[in-house]
Amino acid sequence: MMGHSQAVAALVLALSFSSGASTCHGQSTGEASTGPTAPLPEITLPGVDTSSLMPREKREWTARVTELLAPCSDVPVSIAQCVQEKRRCGKCVPAAKFIAKMVRDGMSQEQIELGYHARFDSDKLKSVDVGKAPFKGPEGAPLTLVEFADFECPYCALMSPVLEKTWEQHSRDLRYVYKFMPLSGHPHGEISARAAIAAMDQGKFWEMHDKLFANRDHLEPADLDLYAKEIGLDVARFHADAESQATTDVIAADRKQADALQVQGTPTIYINGREFDVRQDLDEWIAQELGPDARGGGRAGGGGAPLAAPLAPTPSTAPRPSSSGAPAAPAAR
Repeated sequence: MMGHSQAVAALVLALSFSSGASTCHGQSTGEASTGPTAPLPEITLPGVDTSSLMPREKREWTARVTELLAPCSDVPVSIAQCVQEKRRCGKCVPAAKFIAKMVRDGMSQEQIELGYHARFDSDKLKSVDVGKAPFKGPEGAPLTLVEFADFECPYCALMSPVLEKTWEQHSRDLRYVYKFMPLSGHPHGEISARAAIAAMDQGKFWEMHDKLFANRDHLEPADLDLYAKEIGLDVARFHADAESQATTDVIAADRKQADALQVQGTPTIYINGREFDVRQDLDEWIAQELGPDARGGGRAGGGGAPLAAPLAPTPSTAPRPSSSGAPAAPAAR
């Protein structure tokens, strides 16, 4: 069942797609799908529920899974044939489901193909150095999620509770890493990032992280001082650390890394080196990466205090990414 935060995120996401609302991230404009000249016979694949697709969508899905090759390089057949013949490629059923969701979301043929290759092609994996960034979860976790975010970005705020719930559900298997990417279009983005780094220097990054996102519309210097006091920081040291060269270097290093990765806006998320498509379901993406043996429980690291036991699992629906100025939104990361 979807929690309140996820429902809010899903609603905003739906509105952004339907109304063309601006985000803190540039939006692509795919060409309209043309489809095959002669309709293919509709197919049914075991393990793939397409009952929610309209007849036109079912034909579009049939065309895509029939034309696109299976995601395993040693299985040179279509996705559909891979599933039907139960070929030795565990990614074929997830690939067919992935395409069904993109079709249902109204994506064009070009967008579907680009999304499919981004999700499953091995050459789309990138090296994302965690470095000394704040994180929570085991250092040796099988899954590492790295988020580039801005504390004043409304879409980062919507994503924050989604990521938190996901981490709570998989906290023994998932390392959740935060990277600082304050955007020029957000006047309080950098001072908020500096406040978070200064809090990290006193072992309370996640406490400040939560304060900043919970008060995204109140990020003036006086507000930041108040939050520092509320979480028990040495305020004089907080001021010094926030303005230090070391803090400047942390932000510069994260920005340089974001540039190298060609990050276009916030939030941008990498899961084991693959960029997460925010139009997809985060829980399904995580589950596919982890396999059937995911566990719960974990602890904080990288400057964060130990966290409480994880909450009950909650499905996640992600909000749209963002890039400079954007409409106001609920607070969070």
